Amino acid sequence: MEKGRFKLFLMLLSLITLTFILLPIIKLITTPSVKDIINVLKDPKSLNAIFNSIVFSLISSTIGILIGTPLSYLMAKGHFGKFEKFIEAITDIPLATPHTVAGIALLLVFGRDGLIGGLLYKSFSIRLLGTGFAVVVAMLFVSIPFIINNIREGFKSINPSLEKASYNLGATFIHTFFFIDIPLVKSHILSGFFSSWARAISEFGAVIIIAYYPMTAPIKIYDAYTQYNLQTSIAIAASLLIISLILFAILKIVSGR
Repeated sequence: MEKGRFKLFLMLLSLITLTFILLPIIKLITTPSVKDIINVLKDPKSLNAIFNSIVFSLISSTIGILIGTPLSYLMAKGHFGKFEKFIEAITDIPLATPHTVAGIALLLVFGRDGLIGGLLYKSFSIRLLGTGFAVVVAMLFVSIPFIINNIREGFKSINPSLEKASYNLGATFIHTFFFIDIPLVKSHILSGFFSSWARAISEFGAVIIIAYYPMTAPIKIYDAYTQYNLQTSIAIAASLLIISLILFAILKIVSGR
């Protein structure tokens, strides 16, 4: 096949891929009327579900950055030695786990009879299931691999000579970590945050197992679909998508990415 025809073939496949992604999105946004969208935004329950999805996903992504960055650094710098591949496999487990399975697994830990949930309930009468905490935990579990993988690649890309120069100038390990390494992986941290947030805000399977309430938008969409009609669920889904895209664009602009 000639070069020109091969490029045309690649373009055709690319066009099919883009159409495959965009067609359902465009159809979802254009199907409900403006009146339907306004009605959703006027409905306190629907609006609260959308608000919960946005806030809880932002919290889970922020926590993911805080606890995922140290692990990413140690993995990138080879601190796990011969166990590195094993650690990588562990961090990728949520990617290969069906989300309802993840929900059941989290239930066994944070449920009223779970390892942690049971201890808190018996000792302090603290219930974790059906709370915002449970929603954040479910979102964090399914989305944290995106953070770890992004930031780990960032740390791996740092030129070791920069760190050596920092040490030679008298900087401590902590100073080098916070003022040399972290700024150099800033773009990877932001990329991991956005990927994690996008994944968390859409989570349904794990969340519905451990926290039907407080209701998030995906569960509200499912609830509307099963109890009311498809038109109502479409309007809620379109509203969530539009708000998420606007917020995502704002965060991208603010972060300079």
